[in-house]
Amino acid sequence: MGRWWMLIFQAVALCLSSCRGEGTNMSGGVISGSASAVGNDSVVSVDITSMVMARADSVLSSLTLDQKVGQCFMPAIYASDDSLTMKRFRGYMSDLHVGGVVLLKGDLTSAAVMSAAGASAEVPLMMAIDAEWGLGMRLSDAPDFPRNGKLGPGADESLLFDYGVEVARECRRIGINMVLGPVVDVTENPKGVIGSRSFGGDPRLVADFGVAYARGLESGRVISVAKHFPGHGSPRGDSHKSLPVIRRSLHQLDSIDLYPFRSYIDAGLSGVMVGHLAVPAIDPEGLPAAVSPVVIRGLLRNELGFSGLVLTDALNMGGVEGYASSAALVAGADIVVAPANTAQEIHNVVESVRKGEIGMEIINDRCRRILFYKILAGVFDPKEMDLSGLREDVGSGAATLYERLVGNH
Repeated sequence: MGRWWMLIFQAVALCLSSCRGEGTNMSGGVISGSASAVGNDSVVSVDITSMVMARADSVLSSLTLDQKVGQCFMPAIYASDDSLTMKRFRGYMSDLHVGGVVLLKGDLTSAAVMSAAGASAEVPLMMAIDAEWGLGMRLSDAPDFPRNGKLGPGADESLLFDYGVEVARECRRIGINMVLGPVVDVTENPKGVIGSRSFGGDPRLVADFGVAYARGLESGRVISVAKHFPGHGSPRGDSHKSLPVIRRSLHQLDSIDLYPFRSYIDAGLSGVMVGHLAVPAIDPEGLPAAVSPVVIRGLLRNELGFSGLVLTDALNMGGVEGYASSAALVAGADIVVAPANTAQEIHNVVESVRKGEIGMEIINDRCRRILFYKILAGVFDPKEMDLSGLREDVGSGAATLYERLVGNH
């Protein structure tokens, strides 16, 4: 299953690299090379990719403008099945037609109930969660694993792959199909803003561990999202509060911050989250990266050849205050995460399209890619949710893995 999954994901990049949106050259050259390197299997995977693309186009053609725009939004919501939260959640689905949600703090049963409800939407939802060190980061009764910076000295790529496989298994058990991780920011300061969320200060180790973990996730049909492009490891500021500025030179950025993202992209993996960071060496205007065409279309898409999903960091953060969701979509983002007012932002984008301020080709391009990855991740073919024995099932493989990760086994 894992091998075929990776073949299909490599073929995704190959297929999407032939698409062009609003003048963007989505070359995807290195990823295409990965697909062709698998020999005859690549022919089969490309055939499967064509089938998935045809299905995505079929769904796309059936959607209204409001539904297409809604697919580009992923609001955040607590993982709680109380009546008020569920009413809000159903409103996101039925009234705003959102493409997915990011689950915040809560518990396993609530997350599973919401996932089951999300699977019943007209266009089934992408259920995402920040599981940088496992589901315990957000869900109170889920297993805890050590933070990336707290791994034992015996950790290696094989162990990190197993780690990703286990987190994917736990996610699928409760209907989650996207992990907003791994964090591949390079930082030598464990007490900094990113701190122990990072694998450390060695770009190669961060890349190797991040890619291995992401491969493990995706072998279990859970989409990984590397963050926070182009790298949140060096600035002292906190993008939750204000806009940090990366003072590195182009050479430093290339050899340090971008190195793990390049490895992730070369591996044919699926998602990148763009942070709220000003990078004068790349964008002299100093726009937050998540709304910068120079960063997203110029660097991430064109130069690095990334053809997968581009997500913004949460748009309700201080580092991007004053910028609208439309700016992120025009800059090249596919998915707007956690805007301050989802309903208003969707309305604004729809009106901008109707007025001709945003081209319909931009919305179609973003929506097609989202649908494509949803189909690959099995979002359109959900399994029936079984709530019995949930906590025991999710935690069944956690203890041994935890011991391996901290070096006690």
